[in-house]
Amino acid sequence: MSKVLVVFGATGQQGGAVANYVINDPVLSKEFKVRGVTRDASKPAAQALKQKGIEVVEGNMDNIESLKKAVQGAHTVFAITSSIHDENLKKREIAQGKAMADAAVSQGAQYIIFSTLPHAGRMSSNKYTKVDHFDGKAEVEDYIRTLPIKSAFFLPGFFMQNFKSIVAPQPNGDGTYTLSNVVSPKTELPLIDIIHDAGKYVGAILADPEKYEGKVLTSATKVYTFEEIVKIMSEATGKTVNYKQIPESVYRGFLPPSAAEELIQMFLLYQDFGFNGPKTRELVEQTAQIARGKLTTFEEFVVNEPFQLK
Repeated sequence: MSKVLVVFGATGQQGGAVANYVINDPVLSKEFKVRGVTRDASKPAAQALKQKGIEVVEGNMDNIESLKKAVQGAHTVFAITSSIHDENLKKREIAQGKAMADAAVSQGAQYIIFSTLPHAGRMSSNKYTKVDHFDGKAEVEDYIRTLPIKSAFFLPGFFMQNFKSIVAPQPNGDGTYTLSNVVSPKTELPLIDIIHDAGKYVGAILADPEKYEGKVLTSATKVYTFEEIVKIMSEATGKTVNYKQIPESVYRGFLPPSAAEELIQMFLLYQDFGFNGPKTRELVEQTAQIARGKLTTFEEFVVNEPFQLK
């Protein structure tokens, strides 16, 4: 019989990527039956999963009993917390992460794969203490490591999709565009196409769980500077896209007030300490070698989406 793989956030970017990868992989699809967990199984995204043959169940991360029911009979659990940028972000993420892990242990699951991030406070020696969605996930990882369950950790880089939303270039009114941020143009970002490539890393863990037990996979295609990013955008779109480093006070005005301080500190963390410390580039290069399938370059992403400047 197939082992049950429970995927939290199955209608989201990461969970959806994992679920879709497994059901389409010729080896993993025979080994695992995928069960997706979502808050509302009646929504179109959940119905779309059902049409692909994925079992869909409802689970509320704030209700431990619903989580226990969702993971009943699971062999492996892919867990991810949701980042809602408000004053309760870190507290909520830690509570959700612990609840999913506790539910998995209580129901006898043998393995948990958690979507984690670096601890910004520890990495920066407490210079940057407000990057709550990093620190919350990192503290859940710490907790999972204390539990009587085998575990591995998927640590995705900066989403390529963000350049079409929260960090999209803005028009200057003369046919050119500017990508603005508080950090130096030399600041490095490890980029991942989260929708198409997340499953290739998690799939590697699923295919050889003993090999990756206790390991963190720093997952991105490669590391790019902001200078390189705007150059690629310009070449792909035929539009001139420049990078401009601006003062924190100016950049703050472009951001939602509830998320401004956290996002500013996040980018400064990248600049001053690296996304995942001084060995980020080395970690990314090593992990890219074990991904199952060809990874999407940023050059390909900008062309394939398609990436359109308005």
